Amino acid sequence: CHEQRLAFTDGRPVGVGATGQHTPRNSPSVANAAWRATLTWANPALVRLERQMNVPLFGTRPIEMGLTDANKGRVLASIQRDRWYAAQFPRAFPGLRRPISLVTAIRAIAAFERSIVSADSRYDRYRRGLLKLTAAELRGRNLFMGERAECSHCHGSFIFNDQATYVGAPIETPKFHNTGLYNLGGTGAFPAPNRGLFEITGRPEDMGRFRAPSLRNVALTAPYMHDGSIATLAQAVDHYAAGGRLITAGPLAGDGRRNPYKDPLISGIRLSPRDRADLVAFLRALTDRTLVTSPRFSNPFAA
Repeated sequence: CHEQRLAFTDGRPVGVGATGQHTPRNSPSVANAAWRATLTWANPALVRLERQMNVPLFGTRPIEMGLTDANKGRVLASIQRDRWYAAQFPRAFPGLRRPISLVTAIRAIAAFERSIVSADSRYDRYRRGLLKLTAAELRGRNLFMGERAECSHCHGSFIFNDQATYVGAPIETPKFHNTGLYNLGGTGAFPAPNRGLFEITGRPEDMGRFRAPSLRNVALTAPYMHDGSIATLAQAVDHYAAGGRLITAGPLAGDGRRNPYKDPLISGIRLSPRDRADLVAFLRALTDRTLVTSPRFSNPFAA
């Protein structure tokens, strides 16, 4: 679900588990996970990678990794039999009587995830004075950061979301947003079981509220939205320019622009065709080619 070449996403609308079951949501990028205040699309309680990892490991609705109490002993035994792991785990976790355990395996994966840092895009190099952006990229940057397009209200942090955190950061309530993607039958509803923060709180006003994802490497992480229902960057820009999505027929029919729970920030934006192209050009400038080609993050078993 997290391939390096796709900025640690999978290119599918929604994830596919080990047994072929589909998850309800798009696989988010793992890049820069160290600075994310919450993990996954809409659960404010999952704030540590070690805790979040139990969801894909042990989840049954749907099955993702397929680990259970019945088979975890066999999984750990296979790691213990591997000579490389048998040598490296005691070095990583000195002093433990059993250096290879489910706890240390989870800690090791979390440590790797925290090392996946993306900060070398064209835009980053421009900020460091190493290159010049094109005219289109600069116009797109000005739109993105300005009050006309208002993208930076939800994507204005250093990792291009609104849930960035770090040591010493002020404590803030994590933000989640309804972007008018659905409005089933004009009721404000989103399709179950994919109803955002509402699935946790049960409060009507939380219907359809999801975390704003990081836009770093967004040109590589299509399709978009929590359910992968928008195929291209241009279509994503169109969605926000319209202030929501109109679905005219079928079981998902409804005018998302009129969703009663929609975030006030999603009010529609007047953008010319050139404006839209410029925004896409700027978003493409957030692609970090170092991230997707570095041997440090590549598959160690490929050879």
